[in-house]
Amino acid sequence: MSSVSPSRRRTTNAIKESLRALSTQLSLLNHQVGAQLELKDVDFDCLDLVNRFGPLSPSALARRAGLHPATMTGILDRLERGGWVARERDPSDRRAVVVRALRDRAAEVYHLFSGMNGRMDDLCAGYDEAQLQLLAGFLDRVTEAGRISADDLTDG
Repeated sequence: MSSVSPSRRRTTNAIKESLRALSTQLSLLNHQVGAQLELKDVDFDCLDLVNRFGPLSPSALARRAGLHPATMTGILDRLERGGWVARERDPSDRRAVVVRALRDRAAEVYHLFSGMNGRMDDLCAGYDEAQLQLLAGFLDRVTEAGRISADDLTDG
């Protein structure tokens, strides 16, 4: 017999369902933003990774995106043609290349996310600092659980 109360099980399941719904909504938002920018979903995802973690080598970007390195070449070609990224020599190893996001077009992305960012600011305003820290910690742990689960499927 499980020691978890029915109420706790219902609440845990409600959180999981809410996270699934959030994932769907964020995917739809990203798809709409990418479409407005005339970027394929995978291209927009890679651009986001370069913006957040770059500069990155093409192979590091492929690993983070869960893509084959050969696929990354076409994505980077499209992003470079569109003025979103530049491939440059790695300053620490002149034989290597890194991908860097170009800031010229960043305002376009920020503008399209401004509605969501404003709504998030309004939502966060309803919580005190301790609650926000709890939520931030929870979301970090959920993100890590997702990363580990994806790695398990890749390695499996």
